[in-house]
Amino acid sequence: MSEYDEDTLTEMGRLGLDPAEFTDADLVDGADGEPEGLVPAPVLAVVGRPNVGKSTLVNRLLGRREAVVQDIPGVTRDRIAYDALWNGRRFTLVDTGGWEPDAKGLQASVAAQAEMAMQTADAVLLVVDASVGATTTDEAVARVLRRGDVPVMLCATKADDDRLTSDIAALWRLGLGEPHPVSGLHGRGSGDLLDRILDILPESPRDLGFGAPGGPRRVALVGKPNVGKSSLLNRVSGEVRSVVHEVAGTTVDPVDSLVELDGEVWRFVDTAGLRKRVNTASGMEYYASLRTKAAIEAAEVAVVLIDAGEPIAEQDQRVITMVEEAGRALVLVFNKWDLVDEDRRLAMKRELERDLVRVRWAERVNISALTGRSVTKIAPSLRTALASWDRRVPTGRLNGWLSEVVAATPPPVRGGKQPKILFATQAATRPPTFVLFTSGFLEAGYRRFLERRLREEFGFTGSPIRMSIRVREKRARK
Repeated sequence: MSEYDEDTLTEMGRLGLDPAEFTDADLVDGADGEPEGLVPAPVLAVVGRPNVGKSTLVNRLLGRREAVVQDIPGVTRDRIAYDALWNGRRFTLVDTGGWEPDAKGLQASVAAQAEMAMQTADAVLLVVDASVGATTTDEAVARVLRRGDVPVMLCATKADDDRLTSDIAALWRLGLGEPHPVSGLHGRGSGDLLDRILDILPESPRDLGFGAPGGPRRVALVGKPNVGKSSLLNRVSGEVRSVVHEVAGTTVDPVDSLVELDGEVWRFVDTAGLRKRVNTASGMEYYASLRTKAAIEAAEVAVVLIDAGEPIAEQDQRVITMVEEAGRALVLVFNKWDLVDEDRRLAMKRELERDLVRVRWAERVNISALTGRSVTKIAPSLRTALASWDRRVPTGRLNGWLSEVVAATPPPVRGGKQPKILFATQAATRPPTFVLFTSGFLEAGYRRFLERRLREEFGFTGSPIRMSIRVREKRARK
């Protein structure tokens, strides 16, 4: 059968077992192989004042709904990069928050991210609301862009019909060349705009950034709001890559960065804090939750940040469950450790034994993103978790170990009969997936026992394990 490798089929043939006799398997496909290579692509930054429809336009140019969109200004706050493809050419599309010249507080941090995107891009797309026309803010942005040394295109969005033709023509006065009318909502003019974008983008980016033959390992930073995910990303990247503010829920879209940590390049993705269950969230929070869930599934290892100064909450456990269900490697990082006193440490010890007993296998690191304490310890934990996630146990060694375990502790009797474990094999990695071929059903408690003994023997620190049962069908009597 094609679902088993040659080694497994050979071993089963030696034992006289027919794979066709076994059914009721919950076999999970693995993701064997190296991560996809990272091919550098030119970068286009989409900038403009708040609420002109930048994120709606980004979704239209991508051909899919990626950026979080809501009918209120200021939803996008960080610079978020997306992979785009048009006419066979790849490029990176960077969505930014609204740029305002005299912004204060949180909005000033958002504007700083937009300015950083303009400085590092290979080309810039300035978005202006065609129904409003050029405002003083648009003129200020245009003056900044005219002084730069990268190509700039002017896009007049919300041009849903021809009634705004005269207003669009007036945008020539911004001094950025011909304004290109487009409707991000309906797609009118988006194809022509993409053709023009390819004309001004170079074949390769100015700054290739970090390069690695196999591509950096993908790390998702997840957790409830205000645990310090953005602060940690800024700390490890060495720059203000993600907007940080005392208001919880500052990050909405996933923010990714190439980070050099402990001599190795990683792709870190900062995600929105998970406040509620996805099916009970609404509006901006709902779409942010979907993006976070997608970021976990796209990652190889998840770093779950927990506020060490507060009791472990239901939200923390829910995030850990999401990572487990996605089958990703896991590292638990307890942030704000500089605020923990002796009493809190004793309380946390009890909480770990009570609330996180099911993930004893996860790597744990105590850090302070604010002061940088022990941040360098994260990389070794990531390597350990990923090594376990990729580990494969040879079939012969696995069955030798299993025979000893079953001889010492046989499966419990079920329905007056004791099931026998005939054979075992590792069907996949990422996460490690084991299939047991048996003569009867194994109780959940015994499966947990086998998983615990499997970890004791082979490690798998930092990686979830999946175990499936295949029961031999009863042969009909002749």
